[in-house]
Amino acid sequence: MADDARIEALRKRLQRDPGSIAFAQLAEEYRRVGRFHDAIEICRSGLARHPAYLSARVTLGRALLETGDIESAQRELNDVLRVAPDNLSAIRGIAEVHRKKGDIPEALAQFRSAFEMASPDPSIEQFVRDLRRDDVAAPPPRRTLAYLERWLQAILADRRARLYGAQA
Repeated sequence: MADDARIEALRKRLQRDPGSIAFAQLAEEYRRVGRFHDAIEICRSGLARHPAYLSARVTLGRALLETGDIESAQRELNDVLRVAPDNLSAIRGIAEVHRKKGDIPEALAQFRSAFEMASPDPSIEQFVRDLRRDDVAAPPPRRTLAYLERWLQAILADRRARLYGAQA
């Protein structure tokens, strides 16, 4: 019910001020609760007024991805990355685009980029586990996954050693 109250408050706010950037928050809330088509509609309407609002473009890309419009999602997310190449949400979205296209090596390359920018993040680690589970490709991609998993473990071990080793 908290989601419904937040959505309703944002919807009323946007009704009072249609030019408000609150559209991005409303669209993200719609996306989070699975109302992907509503999120897409709100994003497109708001982006007509605020075309440079990157977080709204990321929300649009992620909602498009959830509806299966992979090509449009990829275009939106790539547009964000052209302007903000370090946008972690867009990078993770592009990784998901490549995963859904079956391009596991490119998904992992994008994931690696996100991992290098982020501090150890449980959701990113879950992404690797999901890729491992979903990887049904031939043996060479499996070797790539194994190599990248070892690489990621080494990075984590190095970060932990630097963090805790410096405190000892």
